[in-house]
Amino acid sequence: MFLVVKRHTLLLFGLALIFSLGTIVRFTFPMSRPAFSAVEQGGVVYVLDAGHGGEDGGAVSPDGVKESGVNLDVTRELDAVLRFLGRETVLTRSDDVSVYSGGAETLRQNKVSDLKNRVALVNDTPDAVLVSIHQNSLPSVPSVHGAQVFYGKIEQSEALAVSVQSALNQTVNVGNEKHEKKIDPSIFLMKNVNCPAILIECGFLSNAAESARLQEPDYQKTLAVAIAAGLLNTEERQAP
Repeated sequence: MFLVVKRHTLLLFGLALIFSLGTIVRFTFPMSRPAFSAVEQGGVVYVLDAGHGGEDGGAVSPDGVKESGVNLDVTRELDAVLRFLGRETVLTRSDDVSVYSGGAETLRQNKVSDLKNRVALVNDTPDAVLVSIHQNSLPSVPSVHGAQVFYGKIEQSEALAVSVQSALNQTVNVGNEKHEKKIDPSIFLMKNVNCPAILIECGFLSNAAESARLQEPDYQKTLAVAIAAGLLNTEERQAP
């Protein structure tokens, strides 16, 4: 157990160092190639889903910060980390918009259309792995905080959740470790995708201190690096 934790910690540290160097390289040499070849990761395509968007802001902090914007910021950071490491990614949205189709007349119809379009994108992507980014909220108990991973029904989802949760526990959840959980079967996106899938609640907007951290670019990078480490650790264990 100690060796597994130590190995995972070293991976986190290495990723953080690599990404820091990569950021410098990308700004200095914009046309530089990724540090690793995408071939190394076996053809997996990470579909990165920034939850909510547009008129659907999701949860809202006491001072008015919408979940949808934080989700998008963290997703963009995760996309940058994975692409620098040579992984292929697809985003369900890259701006603060909903992805519903035309013809919907009500907010509810827009949301249903949005979710169906996200499902279609995931299911039309070969070798997809879904990583859906969200923020939690529990106004009745504002002291609750921390990042937690939920997994879908498809095989390998639980292994992904275990690995990513471990990485988050070693970085942003120290002293407040959480356990991965199977997601509620009523969650439309996770219920209808046909690939390995995890949903990450990165923190609680209802907790004032954590809400402030979730809006900080450096903290968003920390979350992104931890999530990427968990995903890559799963790749390594499943490699032949």
